[in-house]
Amino acid sequence: MSGQGWVVCLCAQWCNVCRGLRENFDALALALPGVRLAWVDVEDEETLMGDFDIETFPTVLMGSDTQLRFAGAVQPQAAVIARLATGLLGPDGLALDNEEALAVLRRVIASRA
Repeated sequence: MSGQGWVVCLCAQWCNVCRGLRENFDALALALPGVRLAWVDVEDEETLMGDFDIETFPTVLMGSDTQLRFAGAVQPQAAVIARLATGLLGPDGLALDNEEALAVLRRVIASRA
C-alpha cells in the first residue's frame, strides 16, 4: 500500500456506543505505530461525508489516500479495530473497490494534513 495507513472512525456525538469507544480509539495510537487515526463526527463534519451512507455506528474506514482496505461497521472495541488494522494495512492487504468510501477517506486525510 502506498501512502501512510489511516484508520478513520465515523461516529456521531449522540451515539452512546461511539462515545464509549472514543477514549479507547484515541489510545490506539500506541498499538498502531505508524498509522494515523481520525475521529469524524459525521454531523459536525458532514461536508466530508458526501453521498456516503452510514448504516451502523461505528463505521470504520482503513487505507491510504490511494487505496481503501476496509469500509464497514465494527464491534466497538479498540482491540478489534487494532487487529483489523494490523492485518489490513500491511503489505498483504487487498484493496477494495468502493469509490464513495475511498472519496470520504481521501477527504478526511486532506482535512487532517
